[in-house]
Amino acid sequence: MISTTTVQARSQASRHAVKLARTAALPVVPSQYALGLRLGSCCCGASQASRASSPTPSSSAASSRHFSTTRAAQLRDFFPAKDTPHILKTKAAWPHHGYTMEEMTSVVPAHRSPRNFSDWAAWKIVRFARFWMDKATGMDREQQVDKKNPTTAVEAQQPLTEAQWLIRFVFLESIAGVPGMVGGMLRHLNSLRRMKRDQGWIETLLEESYNERMHLLTFMKMCEPGRFMKLMIIGAQGVFFNSLFLAYLVSPRVVHRFVGYLEEEAVHTYTRAIHEINEGHLPKWSDPEFRIPDIAVDYWNMPEGQRTMKDLILYIRADEAGHRGVNHTLGNLNQKEDPNPFVSTFKDREAPKPSLKPAGYERSEVI
Repeated sequence: MISTTTVQARSQASRHAVKLARTAALPVVPSQYALGLRLGSCCCGASQASRASSPTPSSSAASSRHFSTTRAAQLRDFFPAKDTPHILKTKAAWPHHGYTMEEMTSVVPAHRSPRNFSDWAAWKIVRFARFWMDKATGMDREQQVDKKNPTTAVEAQQPLTEAQWLIRFVFLESIAGVPGMVGGMLRHLNSLRRMKRDQGWIETLLEESYNERMHLLTFMKMCEPGRFMKLMIIGAQGVFFNSLFLAYLVSPRVVHRFVGYLEEEAVHTYTRAIHEINEGHLPKWSDPEFRIPDIAVDYWNMPEGQRTMKDLILYIRADEAGHRGVNHTLGNLNQKEDPNPFVSTFKDREAPKPSLKPAGYERSEVI
């Protein structure tokens, strides 16, 4: 049983997290502490950064549950480029294939209705995880969307702040990079044991994991997590990795369905962020002086004139939509024998486009 003291503590911590998040988004930063992470100058525009470097005398807010405890002015580059005598630059191991603007704007949030008990169980686990993520990252009731349409509704009574969005992005991407690595690793080992080809699944799963990590590295150039968020990520990753490891050994199909539902949440998250940018609720990200990290420009090959925060989120959302379609499709296939349709050459049709197929392809459509 959960004691009354524990419930009150969680409630108080959640309310305090919301308060800090709102504070972090004010034009003149009244607190030296940021919720979850310290924001870099690229997140706030040049004018905001200069103001943030001079905290007001009232900057004395403290909490026993800080996400970050370093002044924003002391933000460091979390992973600076290493200068060596001979190496100029290290390129991405998996170069991004890129998108057209039409492909990115065609992505929509959607939900694949569960069709059996295992689908229903996978969906409910994702919803349970989403509930606790909302609590942990300080989302208030007024900031939540319609619970009857949790993966498609984007309107809320109160928008999130830039700081709250970055907390969610960092936490989400630190978790989203796990499933592809677990699946790819286990299929790799299975291929070695059986001494058979894997029919192209390993590469797609590892590339998915790599892509999610690039999302995280991009956001890490914009902020720095504090001790509490680091502990949250370590704990979540430990539980998530081991749970997926055991689950994939038992039923890979269910795990792929679970990841498909997880990616539905990611598409919804980024769609709502784009909506709030369009509505003018996130002025820092609409500031003409706002700069996205160079790592993002290089990885997605973003052209001049399409390097705003909205453009960055469009690219990332398109990636998540692709993962959504891939995993829902893989969940429909024979896990031991079917080839991966997303790296196959077809006899009589074009290769499938997972980002435009929210519920995934049925086996009869691609095999």
